[in-house]
Amino acid sequence: MSPTFRRMAALGAVIVLAAAVTLAFWQMAHRAGIARAEGGLDQRLQLYARAVESEIERFRALAPVLSRDARIVAALTEGGEAELAAANGYLEAVAGETGADALFIMDPTGLTIASSNHAEPLSFVGHNYRFRPYFLDALATGQGRYYAVGVTTGRPGYFLSSVIRLGERLIGVAIVKVDMAPLEGSWARSNPLVALADADGVVFLSGRSEWRYRTLAPLTTDAARRLAETRKYSGIDLAAAGPLIDTAAPMAPPATVIAEGLLFRTMAVPADGWQLLAATDLAAINAGAWLAASVALLLSLLSAAAVAYFRQRRQIVRAKLEQHDLLERAVAERTAELAREVHERRRAEQDLRAAQDSLVQAASLAALGRMSAAIVHEVSQPLAAIENTLATAGLHAERGDAGEAARVVRRARSLTERIQRTVRHLKAFARPDIAEVRAIDLARSVEAAIEIVAHRAEAQSAAISFEQPDEPVFVNANDIRIEQIAVNLVNNALDALAGTPRPVVAITVSRRGDEGVLTVADNGPGIDPAIISRMTEPFFSTKQVGQGLGLGLSICRAIVEKFGGQLRAGRSAAGGAEFTVTLPLASFPARRRGKAA
Repeated sequence: MSPTFRRMAALGAVIVLAAAVTLAFWQMAHRAGIARAEGGLDQRLQLYARAVESEIERFRALAPVLSRDARIVAALTEGGEAELAAANGYLEAVAGETGADALFIMDPTGLTIASSNHAEPLSFVGHNYRFRPYFLDALATGQGRYYAVGVTTGRPGYFLSSVIRLGERLIGVAIVKVDMAPLEGSWARSNPLVALADADGVVFLSGRSEWRYRTLAPLTTDAARRLAETRKYSGIDLAAAGPLIDTAAPMAPPATVIAEGLLFRTMAVPADGWQLLAATDLAAINAGAWLAASVALLLSLLSAAAVAYFRQRRQIVRAKLEQHDLLERAVAERTAELAREVHERRRAEQDLRAAQDSLVQAASLAALGRMSAAIVHEVSQPLAAIENTLATAGLHAERGDAGEAARVVRRARSLTERIQRTVRHLKAFARPDIAEVRAIDLARSVEAAIEIVAHRAEAQSAAISFEQPDEPVFVNANDIRIEQIAVNLVNNALDALAGTPRPVVAITVSRRGDEGVLTVADNGPGIDPAIISRMTEPFFSTKQVGQGLGLGLSICRAIVEKFGGQLRAGRSAAGGAEFTVTLPLASFPARRRGKAA
């Protein structure tokens, strides 16, 4: 057998197998689509059946209630004009309140003597409907129910009847006509592919107007004669349109029928012998089946191609296996190299973090250095005052004035406490290990920062206004770091206010949503909009050479971002610079803040 013949035989086998798999998948997908569609249609039919039953049940008790009313009995037994007028008015009022299409009363001969539409041109009064099954069933069994097109009005409706008795004597029949048009309208709005057929297979309600008054199958002779005798569909030619579903075998619900490109599913409504139909388009089911068949065909061809490919590539794979060891060794060497690079990068990150912490500490010490005059003033002035105070206390002690001496000593003690407080702030400010993050009162940290820079502001004749919130604002941060940020921002503001008449630094602490906000603004010359976005970059400064390294705002931003916040620069309402720090609020209820120590 030649190689060419073998290849052709293999190709033929592949084509036959692919066709068989495609057909099998189409059939399975089509059956699955039909099953899914039947399940969905059954659910819809259940909902439609309940809607039909509830629409009828709303009026089921109305006819028996009418049969017990004294005005109706009087109209049937006495028949005077006053009694008939009272019955007509009563029926009209009840129809208006209940929403029934019509209410009317017939005597034992089938003559209508009173009706809710007595004043309308197409009134039922005076018409005899003894040929209607709902009248005959009421005489025979006490109650009747029937759907038909109105002989007088031409409007279809569902008729519910109940016999009226006086003692044991039958005196008439009460009828309620229910308008099913609202139910049909709701079908048309939601899903037009639904219909309701009577026991003879005539569709009388449908979401599709072209389905109405079509038969499910050709009418038998007996059915056509019976419909003509009862004038059920008066004025309608049922034979004009062909059957909606023309099946040779009787379609007993539940059943599935395919007709006119639709999949029909039926369900019985036992109370009246009706059938509910719902349909769905077969195009989607067929499209799904063809899609599954196409996927199966594609997979079959791909599988065949894969088999051929792997057979042809077998020797290539074998050759590659021989190079596998070399590749593994190269990967191992590269992995080790990457591990070394990762180790070096981690060590560099640790060094960078340490350098950043050192830079933050250096910035703190630099800030203290810039405020050396203020620190000397804060310490030397109270020391001189203590010296004078103690000398005065000695004089009072020599004179024997113990009370005055004690008062002077207390004053000296308060000055000593002032020095201790200042030194405590400065020691904490310069402490290197302050990385603990906890819930802190933002306003307290700002107050401590204001104490540190107060003398510089006083020497510069600058006013510092501090607007505090009514309730404490607790944020997740470190109080010393926040003091450092506040000192840096206020010092920058004081630098910018040099030469400004009536300089003012406005500090505000507030709450905004789930954030605490610190704002430091001044009335200086402001920031050029072209450089606002660069204000927090490292080594960027607007000061003269030698007056700063341009690291203060960069360090402040790094600290704030470490606490999960943001630092933004902009223009204040007074035209100067404004820096805003936002920090996440602490996750416990705020407590009232006491006085700062």
